[in-house]
Amino acid sequence: MYKKSAHTTYDLKYHIIWCAKYRYRVLTGEVANRVRDLIREICVSNYVEIISGSMSPDHVHILVSSPPNLSISKLMQYVKGKSSRKMMMEFDHLKKKYWGQHILWARGYFVTTVGNVNEQQVQEYIENQELHHQNDNFSISNC
Repeated sequence: MYKKSAHTTYDLKYHIIWCAKYRYRVLTGEVANRVRDLIREICVSNYVEIISGSMSPDHVHILVSSPPNLSISKLMQYVKGKSSRKMMMEFDHLKKKYWGQHILWARGYFVTTVGNVNEQQVQEYIENQELHHQNDNFSISNC
């Protein structure tokens, strides 16, 4: 389903995965619940819809729909930065586990686009624009 903003119609979906630093299995219980809540808050404040998500003890998967004015790198900066800072402030045992680092998340992340059409379909659509317009049943005469 397409979304609209003032001058744009879009459908941008991304599957994003990122890991806890050192792949420590810290995303359980109360920590997992709080991380999930923070991710939701950050997404809402940036007009990003979480379509689905899953949290394992050492990594997070989310499928999101994002507005075109927000890059994925900026979204991940917000999600990882704000959640890490708040988690370190709220959970003393994380401060001890990540002493000196004060960072909950590993560097980097994985992202891929998700859509209703694949690359081949888009390429064929672009290549066939001339034919498409030739078959237009709304003709214009010179009379």
